Amino acid sequence: MKINIKRIDKSLPLPIYETKGSVGFDILIREDSKVPSKEIALLPGNIIIETPEGYMLMIASRSSAPKKGLTPPHGIGVIDNDYCGPNDEVKVLVYNFSDNDVEIKKGDKIAQGIFVRVDKPKFIEIEEVINKSRGGFGSTNK
Repeated sequence: MKINIKRIDKSLPLPIYETKGSVGFDILIREDSKVPSKEIALLPGNIIIETPEGYMLMIASRSSAPKKGLTPPHGIGVIDNDYCGPNDEVKVLVYNFSDNDVEIKKGDKIAQGIFVRVDKPKFIEIEEVINKSRGGFGSTNK
């Protein structure tokens, strides 16, 4: 599979898969930023990507980001395959859970992109659910 990609700041390299076994590529932050303590920030990822039809681009935290005090506030980011216009830069949403401001430098790697195949099934509405209930939220933690 080949992916069309545009870098906004050409002084930063194209994303790469760091090892043969890597499933995610690092997203490099385009500019110096400060994430204030206990706040959410949207950081520019320097790339516009044409994600192929039938895929989404998942933005996930790198394992080193929590060491800096950063985590995605919603778990993961989802980039739809039609988010690829001239102003559709991939951005990284982070929450600073630490008691200190976190400085991000241009070129820092705090997130990774992973292409995930997705299907869009048709929904069929039913009137009654016949399967047995499991017991509700958290029911497997008995």
